[in-house]
Amino acid sequence: MDPLESIDQIIALIEGARSAPMSRSNFVFDRADMINLLDQLRADLPGELRRATALLDERDKIVEAGRREADRIIAEAEAEHTRLVSINEIVVSAEHEASRMINEARAETQRLRDEVDDYVDTALANFEQFLTRSLASIERGRDKMHALREIGSFTPSGEDDRPLPF
Repeated sequence: MDPLESIDQIIALIEGARSAPMSRSNFVFDRADMINLLDQLRADLPGELRRATALLDERDKIVEAGRREADRIIAEAEAEHTRLVSINEIVVSAEHEASRMINEARAETQRLRDEVDDYVDTALANFEQFLTRSLASIERGRDKMHALREIGSFTPSGEDDRPLPF
């Protein structure tokens, strides 16, 4: 299921929940705070997903530009190779030079690909850390909510109007 659909479903459940003081089967929480937190999460996730997609698109563009540049360099090297081969006095040196240029072009292409892959890997690792921290925060909040429900540590209205700590 899409994470955004899950969040929408949780919000719908929270909005429809009935509070029941002095009951162990239901729990009391500040609906507005919970909905605000979930709305914030819903707002943050698409931005981060768009950022990751943009990074992947940028990587593809860089790789494609590198390929085009490599193809251009290789084409130039092959054209130079052909021109040099047509001159009998320098056939051997022309073949060596063309091979060197092709190898340099291939090495440059590989270097560019490696740099792009490293850049995208770093960006995705950062995004993964962000998501991991977000999930850990959500899990801690849920654990606190469950713990409070289990020990029945809510207070009847009027005694303590502070919102729950999540």
